[in-house]
Amino acid sequence: MTAKQDVVAQLRALIASGELTPGQKLPAEPALCDQLGASRGSLREAVRELEALGVLQARHGSGTYVSQLRPAEMMRGFAATVDLVPLDGLLELVEIRRVLESHAAGQAAARATAELDAELSELLAAMERETDHTALSDLDARFHQRICEAGGNESLAALVEVFRSRGSHYDIYSIEEVRRDSDKGHRAIAAAITARDPMAAALAAGAHITHTQGWLRRFRPRPH
Repeated sequence: MTAKQDVVAQLRALIASGELTPGQKLPAEPALCDQLGASRGSLREAVRELEALGVLQARHGSGTYVSQLRPAEMMRGFAATVDLVPLDGLLELVEIRRVLESHAAGQAAARATAELDAELSELLAAMERETDHTALSDLDARFHQRICEAGGNESLAALVEVFRSRGSHYDIYSIEEVRRDSDKGHRAIAAAITARDPMAAALAAGAHITHTQGWLRRFRPRPH
């Protein structure tokens, strides 16, 4: 273990134990170096690493603080890494997304409101009208994100968006078969939610993501 890794481990332990709490300012650098038995260089490297992970937060002119450690924010913190995953790795992430979105769609159906029904209907109509692939991808993202949000779990919604965002770099909507099947899948999900049928919504969402995975395997599009 390097000196930096040792400091990272100690800081993580202080946060995990509750000695450093969300929103708390870190002690001054000299005091923290003494407490951890670390050099200033090692401490600064460790702090930078934890900032990159969203665990610590530097505030100009104020100091370094423990972040609020909200799960959803932590999920978004590794989006930059996921965006580098190649297609074969993405296919594994799509499997995880299928499980998550199935659950979210079921929860959305159980908690749905007339307002959600109207939003999904508008998004469906907009997607089916859209001819620009980039705009269509954005609408698709909003459709799935709205369902995840309606499921009531902010962390799940954030995690799904991280996975979905990587998939959006692959243009599959230029393929007519994909476009047609995608519209059909979206309508099945929305219909189940409108019918307040959690099981049907979960099954429809799972089938839709499975089709997405199949399209990626079959067409193996290049990222853009």
